[in-house]
Formats: sequence, C-alpha cells, structure tokens
Amino acid sequence: MATKKIIPREEVCMGCRLCEIHCIVEHSRSKDIIKAFRREELRALPRVKVEERGAESFALQCRHCEEPYCVFGCVTGAMHFGENGLVVHDPERCVGCWTCILLCPYGAIRRDERAGRVASKCDFCPGRETPACVENCPNEALILVENDK
Repeated sequence: MATKKIIPREEVCMGCRLCEIHCIVEHSRSKDIIKAFRREELRALPRVKVEERGAESFALQCRHCEEPYCVFGCVTGAMHFGENGLVVHDPERCVGCWTCILLCPYGAIRRDERAGRVASKCDFCPGRETPACVENCPNEALILVENDK
C-alpha cells in the first residue's frame, strides 16, 4: 500500500505561515478565509505550526509514523491507523489524557481545549487530493511524497 507523507523543507521555508492560515481555513466551518478569521466565533486550530529560530523556520505537523508512539500509548484508541495508513484521531474517543502529546517525538500533537479537551493533529485534509498547507505554500517548503510499502 502506498502511503503519503508531508515533508518539510526548511532550506526554502520563509516563515510566512501561509500553511497555518490555509489549515485554519480548511478546518473552519465556512472554508472562507475572511469568515474564518473575522466572523467565526471559535477559530479552527491549525494542525500545522511554523517553528522559528532566527532566520531558520519550518512547518511542523504529524509525520504519520509507521510505528507511532501516540497510537501505541493511546488508552482509548482515539489515536489509531486509518484505512489509508495514516495516523488518525477520533475526538469522540479522546479523553484528553495527553499521553499522545507526551509520546510524540516531533511535538506535532497539540491540545484543543476549545473542542472539549481533546488532542489535535494533522488529518491530511480529508476530502482533498492535496492537503491545504502543501497546496498553498508559495516556496514549496512542504512537499507531498508517496512511499510504496
């Protein structure tokens, strides 16, 4: 089975945060950039976060590991493998114990206490051919690759 991954390329990332902005829009109720930022009461949490240190920057999101500690440590099964081989999160099963956050070696899982104290991570933008962060990166600092298993 082929699995997709998003690979960050810090050598071309300029820290513009368009990946974060388009992630918020994609996960908003309206899917409209103005409404998502100006009119929606609870703004969606970005599933990607730009890390910066001086002139260096890169986008950080779930790596959808082949051996994910978050899945192995999840006490409720909220973190699990989806049909497509990606690591998915089921907020209905999440109890907010944050074990997945502690176990993720990349720091790619965040708390979303607005949504009822659940974890939040990259979901690869279900329903889209290409995730919003990859599609809208002006420098191709995020690239989508497909690995054959």
